[in-house]
Amino acid sequence: MRILEIKNLSVHYGVIQALKEISFHVEEGEIVALIGANGAGKTTTLQTISGLLPATGGEVIFHDTDITRIPGHRLAGMGMAHVPEGRRVFPDMTVLQNLRLGAFSRKDKAEAESSLKEVYRRFPRLEERAMQIAGTLSGGEQQMLAMGRALMSRPRLILMDEPSMGLSPIFVNEIFDIIGRLNEDGVTVLLVEQNAKKALSIANRAYVLETGSIVLEGGAKELMDNEQIKKAYLGE
Repeated sequence: MRILEIKNLSVHYGVIQALKEISFHVEEGEIVALIGANGAGKTTTLQTISGLLPATGGEVIFHDTDITRIPGHRLAGMGMAHVPEGRRVFPDMTVLQNLRLGAFSRKDKAEAESSLKEVYRRFPRLEERAMQIAGTLSGGEQQMLAMGRALMSRPRLILMDEPSMGLSPIFVNEIFDIIGRLNEDGVTVLLVEQNAKKALSIANRAYVLETGSIVLEGGAKELMDNEQIKKAYLGE
């Protein structure tokens, strides 16, 4: 079953066309990666899907519902969460306050508390630092906090934008292990990642973006073995 379908999506920044009628889909239960160079349109794609940027053409279909014109704050209640590039935690608030903000769309307080316990189970470090100011966390811990905050809305689909950016190799491996476990527990993931090798290592399928167009798509293992991909993105 398709949880997300993008049909001929276009986005403009003034006269510049950032996305050129791209189409792709994500099946429920998959990890799908979007890879490509800086400026290819990866972040723009995620921001448009999650309602942070307006589309100038095409459709975004989520669970058979056209969400192209639905504002981002309403999508959390529909089962979509976005972990933005650069983590974007609230630096002057505590870890716990950041996490509670992730449940703003939840009406049932008991369920929200249950979600908090689940986040702490996945990220024990966040429970240890619950009263710590978020801006004082390490980069890897802030990434965990951003992911935990997204999980507080109990999403069926998470959009993840560059989760490994600026992290040490140890934290990169830890974050990708967590993404894999989330997926095993039933969360579908659309992953934008500069580290193409890591992205393809956990993805089911992938799409390659170049200057706002999808130029290649296929199974992750197939793309990992593709000579063009090896040269351009895997440093081989």
